[in-house]
Amino acid sequence: MSDSGADTGPVPAEYLRTINIHGRDFQKYSVDHSVHLVPVDEEETDRLELQHRVLDTVFDGRIIFPPVTNVRDVLDCGYGAASWAIEVAETYPQCTVVGVDISPHMKPDDHPGNFDPQLDDINRPFTFSSNKFDVVHSRLVGNGINRTRWPTYLRDIKRVLKPGGWVQLVECYFMCQSDNGSITEAHALRQWSNNYIRSIDGIKNPRAPMQLQAMLHTAGFVSLETTTIQWPLCGWSNGTNHFHSSFG
Repeated sequence: MSDSGADTGPVPAEYLRTINIHGRDFQKYSVDHSVHLVPVDEEETDRLELQHRVLDTVFDGRIIFPPVTNVRDVLDCGYGAASWAIEVAETYPQCTVVGVDISPHMKPDDHPGNFDPQLDDINRPFTFSSNKFDVVHSRLVGNGINRTRWPTYLRDIKRVLKPGGWVQLVECYFMCQSDNGSITEAHALRQWSNNYIRSIDGIKNPRAPMQLQAMLHTAGFVSLETTTIQWPLCGWSNGTNHFHSSFG
């Protein structure tokens, strides 16, 4: 991580190597080091773009939640396919958006000049200067953050924020359940979520989304606001479509 211009140097070969698992391409470095166990291929790029569109609908088109009046310097932790970072860069052309990700594979070749993609592992201590960013964005990186890293990750974010700066975090608790009890322990979705949580528990913290407010408070953040949103995975029991856009 650097304060500027990190996109100009060559990418180390160890970060470029991929490994094929069940027909999908993964970054070998991430697999070998248990960093981020998701594909880095075109199919994953498409999924991340669809995910961004879904979240855009869930969030009513808001890309920055905090009341920031002058957006100049933004950090996106784990930018993925850069959908959010590029939308911010295009919406606020006067700002600089620095994006950090462990994988360079999904970085778009064509992006705004005020988007600065950098290669690094956010499990490592930040090396940005203090008091640098107006907004730090961290979305759905929980399965890439090591369990023991969360406290220092949040302290790093606080350190690099300008006085009065804001952090915006979005995480998903992958426990599939239903209000009407139709998803029982025998249901395929519940079995999937239970197996997923067991598979990463120990290395990662699958319950971190439910602990964010307490962890932010411990890290020294103030003016905290948290919201829990139910995310439908299938049709609702009363036939109501709570999200009025179709995706595909």
